[in-house]
Amino acid sequence: MKPRRRLLQLGCAALLLALAGAARADAVDLLRAFVRDVKSARAEFTQTVTSVDGARKKVSSGTFEFERPNRFRFEYLQPYRQLIVADGRQVWIYDPGLDQVSTRPLDQALGATPAALLAGGSLDAQFTLTAQPASDGIDWVLATPKVKDGPFQSMRVGFRGATLAAVEIVDSFGQHSELRFTAFQPNVALPAERFRFTPPDGADVIRP
Repeated sequence: MKPRRRLLQLGCAALLLALAGAARADAVDLLRAFVRDVKSARAEFTQTVTSVDGARKKVSSGTFEFERPNRFRFEYLQPYRQLIVADGRQVWIYDPGLDQVSTRPLDQALGATPAALLAGGSLDAQFTLTAQPASDGIDWVLATPKVKDGPFQSMRVGFRGATLAAVEIVDSFGQHSELRFTAFQPNVALPAERFRFTPPDGADVIRP
C-alpha cells in the first residue's frame, strides 16, 4: 500500500479513537465531542483492507497514540513492521524492511482528509456529517469530504454505546478499509519522545 493511502487510514484512526470516553449521544454529537474534548489517546488497532473487487484482503495490527495538536504515532507490528509519526510539522513513514524513510510537511499530508480532524480543524467546514441508521448494535455517522477530488470518498464511524467500535473508509479508488479498536485510553499522558522521529543512520530518505 502506498504511504499516502496508509497515512490517510491512520489519520482516520487518529481522528476518532477518543470517542469512547464521550457521553452517550448520537454519532454526530460524539464526533463533535471528540474534537472539542479529547486531547490525547492510546489504543490498539486491527486494520482490514479489501480490494475493489472484494476478492483480496490484507489484515494488519499494531498500536496507535496521538496528542493534539498535530501529533500522532501509528506502529504496525503484524504482519510487517512500519512506523508513521507526525511530529507537529512533518509526517515520517519508516519501513524497516526496506530501510527507507519518506517525509512531507504535515499540512500537505493532511489537507481535507480524516486526519485533518486530528489537527483540530473545523468539522463542518471540511466535512458533511450525517447520522445513519444503527445496524448490528452499532450507531453510525457518515463523514463526506466537501472537497470532491481528495484521496477518499467517504468515512463511516461506528459506536457501541459511547464506545468507538469501527471506522470504515472508502478511498478514491473504491478500496475499502476497516479499523477496529481495543484497549482505548482517552486523555492519557504521553511522553514527548513518542512523537519525535530521527531517520536511522544509513536509511534512504525520500522527500517531496
